[in-house]
Amino acid sequence: MDTVETYNLTKEFNGIRAVDGISLKITEGEIFGLLGPNGAGKTTTLKMLSTLINPTSGSARVAGYDIVKEKDKVRENIGMVFQDISLDTELTGRENLDFHARMYNMPVKLREERIKEVLELVDLEDKADIQVKYYSGGMQRRLEIARGLMHYPKVLFLDEPTLGLDAQTRRVLWDYIKALSKREKITIIITTHYMDEADYLCDRVGIIDYGRVVATGKPEELKSLVGEDIISIETQNKNREAVNLFDNLEWAISVSLRGNLIEVKTKNGEYRVPEIIEVAQKAGVKITSLNLRKPTLEDVFIHYTGKTIREREASEKEWSKMSMRMRRRLWGGGRR
Repeated sequence: MDTVETYNLTKEFNGIRAVDGISLKITEGEIFGLLGPNGAGKTTTLKMLSTLINPTSGSARVAGYDIVKEKDKVRENIGMVFQDISLDTELTGRENLDFHARMYNMPVKLREERIKEVLELVDLEDKADIQVKYYSGGMQRRLEIARGLMHYPKVLFLDEPTLGLDAQTRRVLWDYIKALSKREKITIIITTHYMDEADYLCDRVGIIDYGRVVATGKPEELKSLVGEDIISIETQNKNREAVNLFDNLEWAISVSLRGNLIEVKTKNGEYRVPEIIEVAQKAGVKITSLNLRKPTLEDVFIHYTGKTIREREASEKEWSKMSMRMRRRLWGGGRR
């Protein structure tokens, strides 16, 4: 059964398409990840699905309800964790959860039982009566997830849930998300620009770029589409020469220079490493480092978009700066 369905979902702002014709089907109990750089349209998509903004065109159903025509029903059946912390830091963890439950008209007894359940789920029972302003960033995130679960939603939206957290806290939070998915048996839609997060957490991933979903599938399926192992090589000031050298190897699917590294794509890379070393030695090319790796979601992203997420974000930041300079000139009547 599909819990979330979108049909050509589109959102425009001042003539610019932030989300461009997304069509998805997300099944009950699935952890689905929208993976893409900042500005790709991930948060805008979640805002439409959670009824915070209306689509420009297209349609979607969440938990069986239309996101435009049946907003109240959609809201009854979803939980939401935003990018930015939205807790009342002057209240305790328990008080935050209680306030949220009252907003959903939960009876007193059920409210108390559910608060106990979700606090246990996110391992915050011993911090329940401490003001949230004394919580760490990771604890606040876990409390927000607990709050999103209070009213037994069928769908939980997590918008960049580990943004700004350290690596150890991120991994702990991933484990909580996986555990609650199994225990609560709900559909989770998560947005992220972290490749490892999508790979570790998600049953399926949709790669989104410039408002379009360019590929969907299980992480392993997507990685297998790229197919080749990647041998990364660095030489002692002879990278250009080595590219031509390795490009002549009949088993090399492709050879490219990315920064200071030569990337050789091939099948069964572990059997090709000794041959690369032998060929380089005969040609007088000294290899200073060599690394073999299997395809990652980063490789899948590059395959479908032509750029890494970091490169895409850098270009978007530069465009944003350029746009700001142009706006300032217009506001200033053309003066510098």
